[in-house]
Amino acid sequence: MQVTELPAEGLKRQFRIVIPAGDLAAKVEERVTEMARTASMPGFRPGKVPAGLLKKQYGQALLGEALEQAVNQSTAKAIEDRGLKPAMQPKLELKGEFGEGKDVEFEMSLEVLPEIGQLDFSGIELERLKAVVPEKDVDEAVERIAKANREQKLVDPPRPAQKGDALKLDFVGSVDGVEFEGGKAEDYVLELGSGSFIPGFEDQLIGAEVGKPVDVKVKFPDDYGNKELAGKDAVFKCTVKEIHEFIDKPADDELAKKNNFENLEAMRKAVSERIGQDYMQVSRSMVKRQLLDKLAETHKFEVPEGLVEGEFNAIWQRVEEAKKQGQKVEEDEEKMKAEYRDIAARRVRLGLLLADVGRSNAIDVTPEELNQAVMREAMRYRGQERQVLEFYGKNAEMKEQLRAPIFEEKTVDFILELAKVTERSVTPEELLKAARDAEEEEEKPASDAAGSEPPAAG
Repeated sequence: MQVTELPAEGLKRQFRIVIPAGDLAAKVEERVTEMARTASMPGFRPGKVPAGLLKKQYGQALLGEALEQAVNQSTAKAIEDRGLKPAMQPKLELKGEFGEGKDVEFEMSLEVLPEIGQLDFSGIELERLKAVVPEKDVDEAVERIAKANREQKLVDPPRPAQKGDALKLDFVGSVDGVEFEGGKAEDYVLELGSGSFIPGFEDQLIGAEVGKPVDVKVKFPDDYGNKELAGKDAVFKCTVKEIHEFIDKPADDELAKKNNFENLEAMRKAVSERIGQDYMQVSRSMVKRQLLDKLAETHKFEVPEGLVEGEFNAIWQRVEEAKKQGQKVEEDEEKMKAEYRDIAARRVRLGLLLADVGRSNAIDVTPEELNQAVMREAMRYRGQERQVLEFYGKNAEMKEQLRAPIFEEKTVDFILELAKVTERSVTPEELLKAARDAEEEEEKPASDAAGSEPPAAG
């Protein structure tokens, strides 16, 4: 095998590789000899078929097999001998004609991962916002728990429906006299004032009485999810079957015990911790965003064009899908593409940087952490947990996709430990406003609208 490196720029590498015809012939002869030990053909006993006859019948197929094997081995050896780290699968291009007795010449082109070098994160300065959970937030959360635990009582003696009542009703919806799919239900329980139906529906049921039909006339919002109904007038023929009123439950030890807490104090403490975790998650997302911005600003190494192109294509596909869904996008498509290509380069650069930090510092994802991620996924689908667990149990590749975000979070935590992070106490309102402002900034293409996270690496 003869390998010649050709001129290339940046992270690109290109080689001309020649495989002598004799090497291919030797591989073919080796395979023919191997086949002859067990081959059988009409007129010959197994293992007694002449090698020449096998070569005549299977020669072309064996030559193709030998070529594929030789190309794979030669490309792997060329890469290994030079200590290259390919960013993507190499591209191969056959030169000249291929046939028996001819040398095989092909060119291999690839991009390599950049050398990032030593990294020092001690000079990175970040600010983490910390919000203390106020008592009023705990009070409101406990009130919601008490409301969710209210008991219903059938109204007796009968009276017209009032706001706050729960109605059991049947209804049939129609547009221009024609019933539409999804507009019919029986024994549906609706709390008046909950706002769970389209505007105006619940208000027209105030004053309704059991057994007396009511025609509820509404107009579907222009931005309604079902485009066939959006903006159209509809009539729902409703019949109230039962009217229930709620009996409020006090926030006391009994309520706490009903929700698996020892007493009200323990429940309030758990509620406070849960709210605090929510605030911590918001704060964590913001400080991570700051870190990624700092890393992007301070590390400007070259990135493989192939990886950038792949990331850009993924981003642009989402833009095209947004267009199809009627979302407004910038009219200047070329400007958009330039902005999103910059975003793609940033995301690839951050992904390579985090991957390098993780490898250099032996950051890994344990089987326990991966299993916990699977459990979290299962918990997202209430009532379908077993099916989700079985799905990941049978699809190792899908399970492995959960590894990358865990690796990324652990790597970010590692860097945060080395960076200078100062805390500033804020109110929950200030924290959430800062988070909303950051999200609005993210929506601009120039600030990574297509996704602030680096692509999965690790």
